[in-house]
Amino acid sequence: MNAHALPPALPASDLSRLLFSDRGNDDAAYSWRLFSKALLNASGSAIFVVDPSGTVVISNRPVQKHLGLVQGSRLPDTLPDFWAHVVRVLETREQARNLPVQAGEISYMVRLAPMDFQNSIIGVMCVLEDRTELEDTTRRMHAFQELSQELDAIIASSDDGLWICDGSGTILRMNTASERLNMMHASDMVGRNIDELVAEGYIDHSVTRKVLRSGRRENLLQETRSGRKLMLTGNPVFNAAGEIIRVVVNERDITEIDNLREELEAQVARNDQIQQHMQEMQIEELISGQIIARSANIVQALRQARKVSRVDSTVLILGESGTGKGVIANLIHRYSVRADKPMVQVNCGAIPETLVESELFGYEKGAFTGAAQKGKPGYLELADQGILFLDEIAELPIASQVKLLRFLEDGQVTRVGGTAPRRLNVRILCATHRDLEKMVAQGEFRLDLFYRLNVIPIVVPPLREREDCKLSLIRHFIGRFNAKLKVGKPPRLTRPALDALLLYDFPGNVRELMNICERLVVMAEGPQIDLADLPAPVTANLSSPVTYALGLLKSGGNLNQTLATVERRILAEAQEKHGTQAKVAAALGVNQSTIARKLKKYGLG
Repeated sequence: MNAHALPPALPASDLSRLLFSDRGNDDAAYSWRLFSKALLNASGSAIFVVDPSGTVVISNRPVQKHLGLVQGSRLPDTLPDFWAHVVRVLETREQARNLPVQAGEISYMVRLAPMDFQNSIIGVMCVLEDRTELEDTTRRMHAFQELSQELDAIIASSDDGLWICDGSGTILRMNTASERLNMMHASDMVGRNIDELVAEGYIDHSVTRKVLRSGRRENLLQETRSGRKLMLTGNPVFNAAGEIIRVVVNERDITEIDNLREELEAQVARNDQIQQHMQEMQIEELISGQIIARSANIVQALRQARKVSRVDSTVLILGESGTGKGVIANLIHRYSVRADKPMVQVNCGAIPETLVESELFGYEKGAFTGAAQKGKPGYLELADQGILFLDEIAELPIASQVKLLRFLEDGQVTRVGGTAPRRLNVRILCATHRDLEKMVAQGEFRLDLFYRLNVIPIVVPPLREREDCKLSLIRHFIGRFNAKLKVGKPPRLTRPALDALLLYDFPGNVRELMNICERLVVMAEGPQIDLADLPAPVTANLSSPVTYALGLLKSGGNLNQTLATVERRILAEAQEKHGTQAKVAAALGVNQSTIARKLKKYGLG
């Protein structure tokens, strides 16, 4: 830039002399100069003055510290880019504002003002404002704005409804999903207190108010005016002083889930009805008893019976008294090719020993004193073309065992007192509750006959090993005897009574269970059957939960099953005694939600 381009200006030496001359005769002017220097240093801004030649003639402490500009510093050499702005101000004689200058880590915003003295430009005053903190604040504000935008996007995109209220319950925000679920507009709700919505019937209950009262997370089920079912979860937000400043409420539409649950429950009910119908068909199908097969061992026995029914092999049915050996025999007969022929059932233990042979094999006239004049066919002859079921075969005398063995070998039978053999076509089924192998070892049963009978053994498990069947059997027989006796609505078993029956070993098996159920129906004096109504043997072993648990373990249950059963019993007894969930929870020392969850788990709710 040439000298002619600059406006008329006071020579630099004159400006320096004007600002920095030593004390002269004018004490007032000297004092003013000292005051001006102090004023510049007192300013929070960085201030310096540069003359038209680019020489710094005065600067305060911030300029000297951060920019290194002292009296005599050359601006074109030190800050050439900045000097270009100064030249422009000298040329135009107009102020320049908001010029950025970076000095190290400090950012400045500069204002340049021409200094007019006696109609001449004697220099330019440069005022630099530190904007570092302002920039940091601006960046933080931008970050907060971006975060706020992200939160707004998250809240708006959520399929769950979201409410945000302040510490007094005033609604601050409501997302689109919440508007849809509640059929409200956020513009109508924001700014209103949640209590107003309850008072005006928009909502029945306020989870926000529950959170503000309790100071903790709360849940609430609520039905909207449109019939939607919502699960509301409210969470408090605290400040540093521990005060609630916000309540964030999440609304989840569980209408479809609830509908699916109801549909599932209906499906389960339908399945139960189908299962019950199948059981009833099974009951009708069998001739002399009831089989409810829920345990794997009895299912296996039934499968074996169905399989052997198609052949003519001899079957030995083993099992304790009352387990249903006769029912298995009936099942084999019903599904065999001999189903349209008779099945003759003989209890070997009920026939006097002296008459066993004549009853089984028949006798001719005059065979013994008192014999019928025309003679009499035996059970084997009566069962010709059909099946002879010899129950309690272990009670058959040794002599009769010999003749039975001979029949099994050649299919012929000779009546007592007769000489001519008769050929018969009879299938033999046998049953016993005794240990035949042990009897063979003791000489009480013939080994050769045992081998002939034990072609296909079927073991009928005792009731104590059919835990899964007990409940169904109890319910069936209670209903069956109630219908038979026509005493009205079937009495209801209390939980303790039902648990006692389920724990009982039933040494008499299904027969004993049937007898107990008939007795309970006949003797019931009210709408329910309690522990006191049960026979003494059933309740004899009931004492502490520990004894109860040990009994379960002894019967073959594992630890988890036993603990669950004991827990169920405790809950059932507490519910029977206290009635409500709140009282049960208080009695057991847990919260109500725990009780509700466990009652649902065990089907007690």
